[in-house]
Amino acid sequence: MECLGIKDRYNAAHTFIERNIANGLGNKTAIYYKDETYTYQRITDLMNQFGNALQSLDIELENRILLVLDDTPNFAISFFGAIKIGVIPIPVNPRLQPYEYEYFLNNSRSKALIVEKHVWETLSHLRKRFLFLKHVIVVDNAGEYPDCHDFQKLISKESTELEFARTESDDAGFWLYTSGSTGLPKGVVHLQRDMEVALNCYAKGILNISETDITFSASKLYFAYGLGGGLYFSFGIGGSTVLMREIPSPEKIFEHIETYRPTVFFGVPTLYAAMLRFAENSERTFDLSSLRVCVSAGEALPELFYKKFKNMFHVDILDGIGSTEATHIYISNRFGNIRPGSTGLAVDGYEIKIVDEAGNPVPPNVPGDLLLKGDSLARGYWNIHETSKKKFVGEWYNTGDKYYQDTDGFYWYCGRSDDMLKSGGIWVSPIEVENALLHHEAILEAAVIGEEDGDGLTKPVAYLVLNETASKPDESELRAFLKQQLDAYKCPKRFVFVSSLPKTASGKIQRFKLRNFVQA
Repeated sequence: MECLGIKDRYNAAHTFIERNIANGLGNKTAIYYKDETYTYQRITDLMNQFGNALQSLDIELENRILLVLDDTPNFAISFFGAIKIGVIPIPVNPRLQPYEYEYFLNNSRSKALIVEKHVWETLSHLRKRFLFLKHVIVVDNAGEYPDCHDFQKLISKESTELEFARTESDDAGFWLYTSGSTGLPKGVVHLQRDMEVALNCYAKGILNISETDITFSASKLYFAYGLGGGLYFSFGIGGSTVLMREIPSPEKIFEHIETYRPTVFFGVPTLYAAMLRFAENSERTFDLSSLRVCVSAGEALPELFYKKFKNMFHVDILDGIGSTEATHIYISNRFGNIRPGSTGLAVDGYEIKIVDEAGNPVPPNVPGDLLLKGDSLARGYWNIHETSKKKFVGEWYNTGDKYYQDTDGFYWYCGRSDDMLKSGGIWVSPIEVENALLHHEAILEAAVIGEEDGDGLTKPVAYLVLNETASKPDESELRAFLKQQLDAYKCPKRFVFVSSLPKTASGKIQRFKLRNFVQA
């Protein structure tokens, strides 16, 4: 492993937790949560108790457990406690519908469920349908569910000493599920080593993260993006992180930044837009002076958002792209080399190529399919052999994204392959049209899809959300506005005003739902 030099005998719990103890950081704050602080020693002790508790329940090496937990220290304790004994943790969103948890539990064949009480309250009546589940561990059970374990009571009686499992760098370490934006969520099997690859290549290589940093991620820990930014990046260098249980509203984000003074913040474009709107409509100013950098991923960050945020808060946003399958970000802008609107340059340790439908490299400024090669790529998808073969081809992973690379080497996002559309026989990027629409003062959010006209030709259609204080512009005004920025064939055939756009939990626009709406 050229990027890291990892030895075969390897366990990520040592790399991200106990190495800090060995380095004399046991009394350093690892986590800020509400009015509490958790030192690395405290996290280590609780992690070991959790691992011992799992073993007392006969949860064994390579068994899987589902984590349905909010962003609290319990997440870190459970995640790394499982990894230490070779059990595979699978974090998922704690704000889903009951049938979705049934799918996760049965698809992963999890032997244990570690769950918030507010989630189990909606699930308990379905327990007989969870085919492989042996144990339910509820946070703050307090006796309401006598057939379940209480998280705190279960671990408190266990020893704080725990041996590492005999794991290797190529062992399965943890799973993450995809967002399910194009079908059922897919279980992505990550190796023990994958987090350290992302730490070294991106967090250290791009963000220059160090022991003095305090990270804060608005994206939740069950996302690949949030898991790095909110947890293992800081743990991997002996830094600190801020955890926030609540849904990331602009008000809560500003409150946490001003209270805990983080130095690195991770968000998504829709959140940065909401923070700007909240600040613009507020009578007070917000102090973000502790931040040395912000990070954006999930979707392309519009140039407009970058410039407005920089002007208002005097801090750069480094936009990048990552994926669940890649563990974290593999293309990114850099300090002192930001090209607003672009995704940036390839992160050292990753190789990128853009190809046509026949798999041939395309010339600069021509859109094609983005393929990725790097050591943090997942082993594949769980139990979906044909899909894995199509997406993971040898050393390369087909991301499903359309990109072009300019003559300076910067990558520009055109959209998901399924979202691209041809108008007049020419490829149109929905991202380009959406970014142009966002420059109109009345438009808050935009999503562009293709719709067939009466002649069977595909034309762009724009779904728009208005700014709260704006009047609805007429179509002639919008067309005239767009023609100043776009070629005529890229201009939407019609404009549909809606109260909100469908999004995944991570903030990505679900354009396929708009297509379904059109067809309905």
